[in-house]
Amino acid sequence: MILQTRSTRVLGAVALGSALALALAGCGRGDTGGGGDDADAASPGVTDDSITLGVTTPLSGATAGPGTCTVAGLVAYMGERNAEGGIEFGDGMTRTVEIEAWDDAYDPQKALQNFQQNSGDVFAFTSGLGTPTNRAYRDAAIDEEVPQVLIQTGDPLFSDQAESPWQLGFVPTYMNEGAAFGELLAASGEDITVAVLYQNDDYGEGYFEGFQEAIEGTSVEIVEELTYEATDTSVDAQLTELAGSDADVFFNAMSITPLVISSIEKTKELGWAPSWFLPSNTSSPAAILGPASANADDGFYSVSFAKAPQSPAFAEDEDVQTFLASLEEYSGEYTTTPDFPHCMWSYMIGATLEQAFMDMEEPTRDAFMESLRGISGLEAPLMLEGTSVDTTQDGQPAVSSLVVQKYNGNGYDTAENFG
Repeated sequence: MILQTRSTRVLGAVALGSALALALAGCGRGDTGGGGDDADAASPGVTDDSITLGVTTPLSGATAGPGTCTVAGLVAYMGERNAEGGIEFGDGMTRTVEIEAWDDAYDPQKALQNFQQNSGDVFAFTSGLGTPTNRAYRDAAIDEEVPQVLIQTGDPLFSDQAESPWQLGFVPTYMNEGAAFGELLAASGEDITVAVLYQNDDYGEGYFEGFQEAIEGTSVEIVEELTYEATDTSVDAQLTELAGSDADVFFNAMSITPLVISSIEKTKELGWAPSWFLPSNTSSPAAILGPASANADDGFYSVSFAKAPQSPAFAEDEDVQTFLASLEEYSGEYTTTPDFPHCMWSYMIGATLEQAFMDMEEPTRDAFMESLRGISGLEAPLMLEGTSVDTTQDGQPAVSSLVVQKYNGNGYDTAENFG
């Protein structure tokens, strides 16, 4: 079910906790905004030869797996471009793209510190994972007029131009994802009972909200709903209570990888065997379903817009082969194994940034935001058929189209219907 709602190698130097300031010639250090009084003055982080992007993301802790992937795919994509000599920008200059990444360990305060310490040295922040961490420095990015774009959070706040003029999300909103699964259940026309566990923050609430709206007035009934905190180390008590409902479906809006694995294991221990919905960022066959000993008969559903390298269906796919080769060549410092979809997403982010750079007629943050918001119908590498990048819709992230999928034991197949 498809729902509508791309010289020198990138070094991608990472400083875990602190980063050396870059001495970038010709970057107008006094200008922390989008162009200042002189419209022709370059913004921080860009010279005639290079542009530097910053990523604050979890490189340690429980979300380090997906967090590392938010850098790896981006470094791989820009590594390809730099090896070709760089990207020709809309102002006629050819530049290499350098990536600086800092660990925030999924801690909002650390994410804010990363921004404060480095906002004057990079052109824009991009790709970083997490709703609370991205929210932590959003106000500061607006105040300083620093782009915080194509970030990996489904929070719709980042795609509201009035509220977030220097922001843009990349992945579908949490509501988009929750609604996609709700619509799949509703379309079955069957009487279906659902138990819900969601993260007690904007992430979990967004998934649940989208799901509720999609099933309203249908024969799908929520019989139990509970929450957990992102800092929890166990949800066994919630699972025990939810299992008592004997619901047909478990809607599990959870972002913490170890908790998803333990949840799958715990439900088996309890003898509860519902069909599952997992968010796109915690549905990896290699990193989650495999370690949890899930199998195709368990009925795991998720949503996606990216080709999964682990899927036999894409074993010979040209995009996938290029991606894997680039990941191996340029991203060894981060990961060469795309166990999480964030690796593919950040690769697509690289392609979207390239398009914006090619249309950017001045080396300023203002010009970048203007060109970024004008992309439509971009079929970035690794995108599934029926999905594309469209940054022109206020209130929607760069990608809002999704494919509902079902786990087949190795990867995922498109789910035409539920059951």
